[in-house]
Amino acid sequence: MDKKTVRDVDLKGKRVLMRADFNVPIKDGVISDDKRIKATLPTINYILEQGAALVLMSHLGRPAGTGYEAELSLKPVAVRLGELLGKPVKMAPDCIGAEVEAMAAALQPGEVMLLENVRFYKAETKNDASISEQLAKLGEIFVMDAFGTAHRAQSSTEGVAHYLPAVAGFLMEKEVAFLSKATDAAEHPYVVILGGAKVSDKIAVIQNMLKIADKVLIGGGMANTFFKAQGLEMGDSLVEDGVLDTATALLAEAGDKLVLPVDAVVADAFDNEANRKVVAVDAVEPGWRLLDIGPETVARYAEILKSAKTVAWNGPMGVFEMPNFAQGTFAIAEILAELDAVTIIGGGDSASAVKKAGVAGKVSHVSTGGGASLEFLEGKVLPGVAALADK
Repeated sequence: MDKKTVRDVDLKGKRVLMRADFNVPIKDGVISDDKRIKATLPTINYILEQGAALVLMSHLGRPAGTGYEAELSLKPVAVRLGELLGKPVKMAPDCIGAEVEAMAAALQPGEVMLLENVRFYKAETKNDASISEQLAKLGEIFVMDAFGTAHRAQSSTEGVAHYLPAVAGFLMEKEVAFLSKATDAAEHPYVVILGGAKVSDKIAVIQNMLKIADKVLIGGGMANTFFKAQGLEMGDSLVEDGVLDTATALLAEAGDKLVLPVDAVVADAFDNEANRKVVAVDAVEPGWRLLDIGPETVARYAEILKSAKTVAWNGPMGVFEMPNFAQGTFAIAEILAELDAVTIIGGGDSASAVKKAGVAGKVSHVSTGGGASLEFLEGKVLPGVAALADK
């Protein structure tokens, strides 16, 4: 990575302001999955070991942006982080203001404080300069370690970097290093697997990957639009009629690089208990819909993948939330787990799929950022990365 990291700056005696991604699931004050908190620990521990005081900031959920909302407070995160660190984490009553500034100024080396949800201020998401400047008063160095929000130019991710020396944390460094292997540093043969419901969400990724990858394997609902563009009957399947021309153009441009399923699991209703059967993709009857890739497709994709040296996967192969239509997605996850290759899993549903399949520990990298990883694969420059100091 060509950006400076926490290793490149002197932290001793400094007060560090760090953007983390503590957007964890909380219900009735209980955190059900603390993976994102644990992912920040290497950076946090390093900063503290260097003799710095630490001010942490994050968003949580989607507050209205009109002030404090008890159910979206970061207080449970402060408690859990304190347990993981083995030391108390002070909880600020707000993320900006005189009281918070005084608390930050009083922090001693080795002490940690967590700011309240930055999105209690609607202007924060608009990259408001006033909020950026107020946040910057809380530290002397800014560390960006929230890859999951790096694709958004907001006060706590990009704006604050204009007021403080800004460097990457270890999680950010790891994300950029692995995702760079899926864009400009891939070892070939390079295979990209793209799924999910809509082609429209992945057009830019497909276009970019067709320039880079050796094969692009398609699954999920997005395959239906390509099939309809080829003139096939799709029954009641999800199809994006508005992008049929784009799908046709992509097929023409891709040649044999773009690989579509050959069979599918279809159902007579969008329901886990619906009647289902496996059919060839050109044998879908009216009233039926494609909800998963079929076994022949899994076998075909496995054959292509076995020689790959780099694989990037973003998007499930079917409606994997329903157990009866999850087999294709889980099969792909299990294939990737056995490859002798760099295997990079995009965030969101793909990350959930490898976890549910029990193979998250057997792939090279599972991204913590769904939207951010997708935009990285599109070849976009992420604002939260661009704002960091160059080496």
